[in-house]
Amino acid sequence: MTVVNVHEAKTQLSRLIEQALRGEEVVIARNGVPAVKLVQIDQAAARKPWREPGQLAGLFVEVDPDWWKPDDDLADLFEGSDSFENRVLAKRDGSP
Repeated sequence: MTVVNVHEAKTQLSRLIEQALRGEEVVIARNGVPAVKLVQIDQAAARKPWREPGQLAGLFVEVDPDWWKPDDDLADLFEGSDSFENRVLAKRDGSP
């Protein structure tokens, strides 16, 4: 396994690519900490995906279509209708 820092990887990228194409493992480190691995595309594509299609199926409930309907009181408030004010006053005064 070859480990190089970012600066060295920039200056020797062609050589590192050739090593990866030969199947060698090439790791690029940032500040001495391994950050990325340079591999052939075929090797990367052969890896198992971290998430399977359909894995979350059935875990979510459908939202009631009425949930998206606007609230009448709120709509009246934005439209400047005085019916909103009348309903608020009626509720405050105890009228149905």
